[in-house]
Amino acid sequence: MTGLRARQKADKNRRILEAATGLFHEVGYDAARIEDIAERAAVSVGTFYNYYQSKGDMLLATVAMEVEEVLESGRSIVGDPPRDVLSAVSLLVDQYYDHSLVYLSKEMWRTAMAISIQQPETPFSKRYTDLDRALCAQVSTLVGNLQRKGAVRAEIDTGAVGAMFFNNLNMMFTDFVRDEAMTLDRLKHEVARQNGPLATLISVTAT
Repeated sequence: MTGLRARQKADKNRRILEAATGLFHEVGYDAARIEDIAERAAVSVGTFYNYYQSKGDMLLATVAMEVEEVLESGRSIVGDPPRDVLSAVSLLVDQYYDHSLVYLSKEMWRTAMAISIQQPETPFSKRYTDLDRALCAQVSTLVGNLQRKGAVRAEIDTGAVGAMFFNNLNMMFTDFVRDEAMTLDRLKHEVARQNGPLATLISVTAT
């Protein structure tokens, strides 16, 4: 019975998130009303507030859902990456970027980023920050696995280099969501261009 209740709760939560993101895409974050989200999700307004205290909480929960899916999809790349460092890093970064607009528009990302900065102590903001760290750790794990394959020089601090790759992709993603005209292809091209010199520096030179 406990398992059934947990599944029902998770199903309601998923319906609320999907209803909200759909409405945000249609009318924009500011214009979307909680009453309309609840109606679309087939739950009462009271049920909505059992899960979220505000639209902002729910938006950050959507970000969390997106990042959790990205982390899961990245595991296979990290576990068995191509030996070329830039190819491996680009494959993982592109996986992140390709998923970034599945649930959220650029406007929604901008709003979520602002909320996480303005309200850093809320549980959903802390979850946002924790998942950012998890993404950084996944990139570092990728570099570590490449080192174990003999593709990255043995003296390299893989945690530090992974953080450098992540900080760059994160900063460039922030620029991407600020610029409505920038395409995903342009974003991926620019990040790969910037990551190239670092990938070369840490790679084992073929003999």
